[in-house]
Amino acid sequence: MPDAPPVAAGAGELSRAVAALTAPDLAAIVDFVAWLDAGWLHVANSEGSARLPVADADGPWEVRYGRDPLGAQDPMHGVPLAATLADPSPPNARNAYPYAGRRLLSAFGDPARSPDLIVVHTPGHYWPERGGHLGEHGSLDAGQSRAPLLLSGAGVRARGLRPGVARVIDVAPTLAALAGVTMPGTEGAALSDLIGPGARHVVGLLWDGTSSNDLLHLAGSGELPNVARLLAQGTALTGGAIAEFPSVTLTNHTSALTGLGPGRHGILHNVYFDREVGRQIIANDVRTWHLACEQLRDGVETLFEAVVRERPDAVCACVNEPVDRGAHYSTFGLVRAAGSAGGAGDMGDYLPPAEGDPHASERWVGENPDYAWSTRVDALGLAQVTQLWATDVRPPEVMWWNTTLTDTGHHGGGPYSEQSRASLRDADARLGVFLDLLVERDLLSVTAFLLTADHGSEAADPRCRGDWGDALRAADVTFRDEGYGFIYLGEQRQPAAAAGAAGTASANPAPATRAPLAQSSATAGSAVSSGAEA
Repeated sequence: MPDAPPVAAGAGELSRAVAALTAPDLAAIVDFVAWLDAGWLHVANSEGSARLPVADADGPWEVRYGRDPLGAQDPMHGVPLAATLADPSPPNARNAYPYAGRRLLSAFGDPARSPDLIVVHTPGHYWPERGGHLGEHGSLDAGQSRAPLLLSGAGVRARGLRPGVARVIDVAPTLAALAGVTMPGTEGAALSDLIGPGARHVVGLLWDGTSSNDLLHLAGSGELPNVARLLAQGTALTGGAIAEFPSVTLTNHTSALTGLGPGRHGILHNVYFDREVGRQIIANDVRTWHLACEQLRDGVETLFEAVVRERPDAVCACVNEPVDRGAHYSTFGLVRAAGSAGGAGDMGDYLPPAEGDPHASERWVGENPDYAWSTRVDALGLAQVTQLWATDVRPPEVMWWNTTLTDTGHHGGGPYSEQSRASLRDADARLGVFLDLLVERDLLSVTAFLLTADHGSEAADPRCRGDWGDALRAADVTFRDEGYGFIYLGEQRQPAAAAGAAGTASANPAPATRAPLAQSSATAGSAVSSGAEA
């Protein structure tokens, strides 16, 4: 085993980039870097390096020098909440990176969109200049990758909390199985040990950015009574569902609804560079969400397309979700039909006001404009859901409902904060309205539910600042950094102050005049979200 860092293959831009990024003075902000070379997946940081054969994603890692940066891969690391609170946002030596080989190889799997080098930030890295927040995600580590996984209702055989973990790519095949259809070719698998036939209606709930540990803790302590209602008629995995890498929104919304990793479905990050077309792709933005499905690679099938293929009479609905291809009713379908140049960013006048919302935390609506904006989005989402399930209409056989406020709360206050927990309580209150409607229509007992998220959240340390772009420029590396961490070598050099938003590239559009709620729900429901999101 060599006792010094091996030179990256090529001895040019890649070598200089790896050397610069693994220098000890960047250890506080760079967890590790990863790259492919000659059939190997390499990882390195300031303390060591290891590699894995590309052909054996689950095989053993060969330590090249020092300590293996991904030596721990326990998917149950930091479970339950007490374990996370005992060692929050841990450094690399005490952290774990579930399914590291498969998830990294998927991120490198697209021939035109994958980067040459990936920089993974440390859990404590605080980078507001690049779109970062007090609550953070995007990493390969367990804390930022852990979404909840709860199943309830018709067709769900198991009861209570169960030790174990799933993956976000298991969501679509599991919902498909509950709906009585198949999704051949997915990388995920239906959780067949937990479910069976029996559901007339299937509902997928994605609470963006929700911490699995905190969701289960708050449900158990009585603070989320409607999540507890679901759990009483179902089960939850204590380890939740591990997100694909990077653990960001559009990558994992797409993985949840296709059963594929990013290397197959093509939405590599919230922001990435496509060498085939020679331009930056901004997937997670109010102006582009309604066009997100245009970025799906050929042959990719969504859950809605699978349902329509095998059950042509079934109706699918997709609320506040960009990955909507194949759904009969879609929030973003209404945005597309409206033909607005700014996409969902032009639809603010269709959102109800946050002030006076009976399901909103008044304090955070008043203190955080992003919280107020997401409250308006989710209020309109609830209005759409109640109309889709109203007493005088045929309810959808399959519905997906995305909640945005939970991500805003976790970003704004960090995980386990007053603000993040307020956002969970608000989401729970809106869920309760829906469950009560199902009771009223006598549909609760024939409906299956799956509640998950796109990623978890960890707390950043405001004292842990820095930008690895400075080190790359000092090393004379020509690069562009997309999504903050996807390094494309040899592309146009970026100036030190260049924008590199970790997610959305625009601020909130200004609130506009409220339209009547019935009109807004029927005409142009909007999943407008706020701010930059990793």
